[in-house]
Amino acid sequence: MIPLITHTPHLQILAASRALLTAALHKPQYFPLLLGAALPTDWPPAQHDRPTQEHVLEQLTAGGRDAAGWYGWYALRKADDTAPRTLVGAGGFLGRPTADGMAEITYSIAADWRGQGLGTELVAGLVQQAADTGLVRQLIAHPPADNPAAQQVLLRNGFVAAGTDAEGRPRFERAVEAVTQAA
Repeated sequence: MIPLITHTPHLQILAASRALLTAALHKPQYFPLLLGAALPTDWPPAQHDRPTQEHVLEQLTAGGRDAAGWYGWYALRKADDTAPRTLVGAGGFLGRPTADGMAEITYSIAADWRGQGLGTELVAGLVQQAADTGLVRQLIAHPPADNPAAQQVLLRNGFVAAGTDAEGRPRFERAVEAVTQAA
């Protein structure tokens, strides 16, 4: 099982659970209480819509403990003098890595919180999670072609443009080095 929480300077990044997703989908009044965070006015962001949340819940239900951490993640901005702890984005992997160590990531920041570097931190946290597993050797992402800011987030995190996929979507890639454990 991979670690299910990580921290960046401004974010706590928390793996989605069945309880959190069930609350978000069926008891939304309880969702912020379970997270211990305020919700932005425009939640959820487009890349984390209801069908996406339902898919993640299905994968976590079917995969049990082995699926934990390989799907959705929540980006929670740490509280400070200007704002309480707030859910600002979502992201994650699109499943376990392939046999050759490839995994795909996705991410989205709520509109109220864009332009503050939080997308860059979220992706950095996901890259670190991938490295910490020791199972991922390459990450790929397919940001929207009409979203240069999303592409810049990837470039700032060491991804390089790698053409387009079969569907014509931009493809970005980066190598991931496994974290070596001290003896």
